[in-house]
Parts: sequence; structure tokens; C-alpha cells
Amino acid sequence: MIRVAFLPVLLVLCAAASAQPRAVVVNGERVPEATLGALEAYFGVQVQEGAYWYDPYCGAWGFEGGPTVGLLPVGLPFSPDLRADASRGRTDVYVNGRRLPAEDLRAIEALTGPVLPGRYWLDAYGNAGPEGGPAVVNLVRLARAAGGGSAFYRSDDTGVGAGSSGGTSYVMGPDWSVTVDW
Repeated sequence: MIRVAFLPVLLVLCAAASAQPRAVVVNGERVPEATLGALEAYFGVQVQEGAYWYDPYCGAWGFEGGPTVGLLPVGLPFSPDLRADASRGRTDVYVNGRRLPAEDLRAIEALTGPVLPGRYWLDAYGNAGPEGGPAVVNLVRLARAAGGGSAFYRSDDTGVGAGSSGGTSYVMGPDWSVTVDW
């Protein structure tokens, strides 16, 4: 079981409070201010304006048109309509309907080895398999097994960095951080 010290990386810090409704779009739909307020109160963060994609089945999220940036709890109150082109992927691998960009495919293949073109499902526990079929792999277990090493990535566009070492993963911004212990 994954123990999460602080989950909502999507609820990125930094947005200044404003009397005007903020432009926060998830899966192509504007998030109502009341929903943003409830999420901010629950998680103790402020949501940054922007356009995001969110996979309600595995919790992956990213900036609209970009690769996966982090993981959130599944089932958040956003539109469940994740588009195939949400991250502008160009590979022939689809996960939960989203066409993966090369960065996401490389991250998965670092754990599994080559992934055949096709359509796959992935849940919040790391279980994955072909669409309509049973689980054939657990990415969390593979990551634990490979846990002797560490990795780090920082986006020049956002300044957000993410990495892992052993049984801990983390995401960092200029004045905040999130840690996930496996």
C-alpha cells in the first residue's frame, strides 16, 4: 500500500487570491470556483490558474499538452473525460485512453522494458494490463525492485522538479515540496 504524505501536486501553489473567478481548466472543462475553494480548504493549498489534464483512474496529471508531472488521488471532482490528445503524445501507446508522449513511455519502459503499441489500463495501485484484460504488471512493485537507484528531473518551463530514491518519491517547487513514501 502506498502511504502518501501530501498528495495534491496538481493543486500547485503560487496563485494569488483574487475576487475574480480563476481560469482553472481540467480535461477541457473550467473548474467551478466553489470546487476550487473546497479542494483548497481540504488540501491546504492554492490552485494555480492554468489548463491541466487529469486521469481519474490512476491519478496521473500534467499541464495540458505536456507529459505526466505527478500523481493525485483518484476520483477528484474534475471532468472524467480525459482526451486521447491531452498530452499531445505521438507514440502508439495509450493508457486509460490518453496517447502517451515519449517522456511518459520512456518512464514506463525504464521499469518494464519495451512496451508494445496498444491500449492499456493503469489503476491507482500501479496495476496495469491490456484494455479489457487482466493486470499483467504492477509498476509500483517494479519501481520498488529497482529502488536501489535514484532519479531526478526538473522542468525548465515550470521550475518544478521530481525524483525518487529508494522507497521515496518527491516533487519540489521554489518554496514547497511533496513526499510520497512507498
